[in-house]
Amino acid sequence: MLCSRRTPATSSHTPSTVTEAVLPGIVDPEGIEVRTRPALPAGPRQVVLALEAAGVSFAEQQMRRGKYYDQPPFPFVPGYDLIGRAVEAGEDVPESVLGRRFAALTKTGAWASHVTVDVRDLTEVPEQVDSAEAETFVVNGITAWQMLHRLAKVRPGDTVLVHGANGGVGSTLVQLANIAGATVVGTASPKHHQAVRALGATPVDYRAPNLEDRLREHAPQGYDAVFDHVGGEGILASYRLLATRGTLVSYGTASTRDAQGSSKAPVLKLFTRLMLWNALPNGKSAHFYNIWAGRRRPDAFRAKLTTDLSQILALLADGRLIPHVAARIPLTQAGEAVRLAESGTVVGKVVLVP
Repeated sequence: MLCSRRTPATSSHTPSTVTEAVLPGIVDPEGIEVRTRPALPAGPRQVVLALEAAGVSFAEQQMRRGKYYDQPPFPFVPGYDLIGRAVEAGEDVPESVLGRRFAALTKTGAWASHVTVDVRDLTEVPEQVDSAEAETFVVNGITAWQMLHRLAKVRPGDTVLVHGANGGVGSTLVQLANIAGATVVGTASPKHHQAVRALGATPVDYRAPNLEDRLREHAPQGYDAVFDHVGGEGILASYRLLATRGTLVSYGTASTRDAQGSSKAPVLKLFTRLMLWNALPNGKSAHFYNIWAGRRRPDAFRAKLTTDLSQILALLADGRLIPHVAARIPLTQAGEAVRLAESGTVVGKVVLVP
């Protein structure tokens, strides 16, 4: 049976208003505004999700500085991903979706009490899983899974290096690499070393003198895969640390987060380096991971995304992945959540809740 427009769930109500956290421009975290607007009806093939959890990721930290590569113009509602329960369905949506809980990757717009999503972009979340805990593995889980398995193709017995092993993506990479049978070394500040060990990695202080030499001690023949979110000049050491036929996966330019100037220049410089390295006849490979790559083929893109996220959520439901919720903060305090996420004092992910 298909729903007609504005069919409510039996256990919820169609919202009359929507509360949103809005980036009005380049502002400090306290400058993020909370606004209320009238709710809009779900359109054809759309579902309205009532927010249960939304993440605070590095992408939003860049967006508030105007530094994210392809962010929309200000003002806009950030929010890369969310967990929510379907409370309204538009035309051509099966009635069975109502009342069920889903994960969605949105890129922007998730920091709202109700979020409208294309039904084809929904992945069901097992009911036994806590929403905030599931949220820690949406964009982070997809990113880590695809870098590990689709790009680096890590195998049992490999040795991998994860920079920022205490972070959202980093902590997920460590766990998935362990599940895959790899040995993991992870960089982090000393205050996070105990947490990194608990995840299953050997920690190394990222500020240690002669860091490259320290890392090489753990893999004298080089690393089979290196995962680098830092970029900048440090990417040179990541490449040098590769074993013959090793794979470097770059997925960010965190080192330039606070730098002035163009947001595109550091990325273009990084792309150029990766292209030149791939032209070298040394057996090594270098990739830049973009979670949105392949979106020009929407059916294949959605199928891959749903398959990978479903596997992540299944591992979480089975207890094989351990979530790390750094804090649960109300949506109306989004500025405080961003401030905490940027502080460098937390392990795991800061999550916005209703």
